[in-house]
Amino acid sequence: MKHYDYLVVGSGLFGATVANIMSENNKKVLVIEKRNHLGGNIYTELKNGIHVHKYGAHIFHTSNKEVWNYINRFSEFNNYINSPVANYKGELYNLPFNMNTFTKLWNITTPKEAQDIIEKQRQILNGKEPGNLEEQAISLVGTDIYEKLVKGYTEKQWGKDCKDLPSFIINRLPVRYIFDNNYFNDRYQGIPIDGYAKIIEKMLENCDIELNVNYLDNKEKYNSIADKIIYTGMIDEFYDYCYGHLEYRSLRFEEEIYSDIDNYQGNAVINYTDRDTPYTRIIEHKHFNFSEVKGTIITKEYPDDWNSDKEAYYPMNDNKNNSLYQKYKELSSKEDKIIFGGRLGEYKYYNMDQVIDSALKLAKELVK
Repeated sequence: MKHYDYLVVGSGLFGATVANIMSENNKKVLVIEKRNHLGGNIYTELKNGIHVHKYGAHIFHTSNKEVWNYINRFSEFNNYINSPVANYKGELYNLPFNMNTFTKLWNITTPKEAQDIIEKQRQILNGKEPGNLEEQAISLVGTDIYEKLVKGYTEKQWGKDCKDLPSFIINRLPVRYIFDNNYFNDRYQGIPIDGYAKIIEKMLENCDIELNVNYLDNKEKYNSIADKIIYTGMIDEFYDYCYGHLEYRSLRFEEEIYSDIDNYQGNAVINYTDRDTPYTRIIEHKHFNFSEVKGTIITKEYPDDWNSDKEAYYPMNDNKNNSLYQKYKELSSKEDKIIFGGRLGEYKYYNMDQVIDSALKLAKELVK
């Protein structure tokens, strides 16, 4: 069989970035992917003239100019700004939490009024340092916003009561006392005009590719044909769960195609924040690219308990799981041929730009 300098297991952003850099440095690279397509969870499928985000909304955003310049080598990006809307039992609120949210919720007009209301509601904590997600959320936005726009959504997303979730999960929640619906603070933001699938194809155009291949079913074979292996799958699965299972959250998606509706909800992303609605959000894909084609496609996103038959989307980075991961990390540090990376390989929540940044740093070290 052909011999390779690098075998990359998984064709998501981490694996594709490393594979791209190594192939550009005249290394022979084989990428294997267990799914029937490239791109991992950022895969987009062109359907009825609409780029459908098959595994949930992926809006690229970063303040890292190196990462932005790198990803723009493979596609032009549009000027899409992420401005989700929250639906709480039919009441619609702008996200992130900003003056548009506050004026709708409390019928006020000034930042001072909003700050005073939130400060008064924070007093329920009696100055206590937040010890869980519920307390952290109340310390950030008060009780009204927590009850309507945080609690139900978060408990659906993670499958646990907010009192049982670590406080850091909600630290990413932006709160602004200005009229600004842009969810992200990053300097660069957009959606690739040709879809994410084309980006990955271009990144891997000088690599050999095999789809529908599970590395773990053919480990000895693939280990024998490469000098180094970049593994982006679940680290605990790689070691056959020898220390036990790390926990994840999964998702399932229900896609609906409408030929007689051109605009289903008027926004790319609407979050359903009450506990009783079973899905967390509805994505209307055509709005990501300002498409004017006839008809529309939506996806309802349902959080799901994870098991080994499902895709792992979110690491459960609480103290118990992080401690367990450290055991696997120590085991992996003894490997001289295999390098673990990405959200599953490092058991870490990464945004897309963080994945690329991590992969670029690794590739630079390998090129030295």
